[in-house]
Amino acid sequence: MDILETCLEVVKYTIPALVVMATSHMIVKKFLVSQIQRKQIALFKDSQDITIRLRLHAYERMVLFLERINPRLLVPRVFDASMTAYELQVSITMTIRTEFEHNLSQQIYVSRNAWETVKGVKEQEINMYNQIAKTLPPEATAKEFHARIMGFILKSEEDLPTDVALKIINDEVKKVMALDGI
Repeated sequence: MDILETCLEVVKYTIPALVVMATSHMIVKKFLVSQIQRKQIALFKDSQDITIRLRLHAYERMVLFLERINPRLLVPRVFDASMTAYELQVSITMTIRTEFEHNLSQQIYVSRNAWETVKGVKEQEINMYNQIAKTLPPEATAKEFHARIMGFILKSEEDLPTDVALKIINDEVKKVMALDGI
C-alpha cells in the first residue's frame, strides 16, 4: 500500500502542476501572439505612412512636370529671339522629353491611370508643337513660332491637355489622402 499511497501523492501534486503549466503556456502563448500582432500592425502602419509619403511626393513631381511643360510656361522659358522656329521646336521637344525622363521613376508610385495620362499629355504637347511648326515656312523665326503657339492656345476653346491632366492628378491625390485619413 505504500506504493499506492506514494503514487497517489505523486498524482496529487503532478496533476495540479500540469494544469498550472498548461494554463501558463496558453496565457504566455496568447500574450506573445498578441504582442507579435501589435508589432506587425505598427510596422504595417509605419510602412503605409512611408508609402503614402512616397506616393504624394510622386504626385507632386507629376504636377511639377505638367506645370513645367504647360505651353504658357514652357514656351517663354525656352524662347530665344535669336533662334529659328525649327531650333525653338527642337528645344521645346527636348525640354519636354528631358523633364519626362527626369520623372520616369515616379511611375511606380502613381496609379496606372495617372501615369498613362502624363505620358499621353507629353505626346500631345509634342504633337501640338510639331503640327504648329508644320504651318510655318522653313525660314520662320522663333518669334513667329512663338506667336503661332500663343495664338493656338488663346483660340483653343478646350482646356489644354496639361490642365486636364492636373485635374485628374488632383482627384487621385484626394483619393489617396482620403484613404490615409489625412
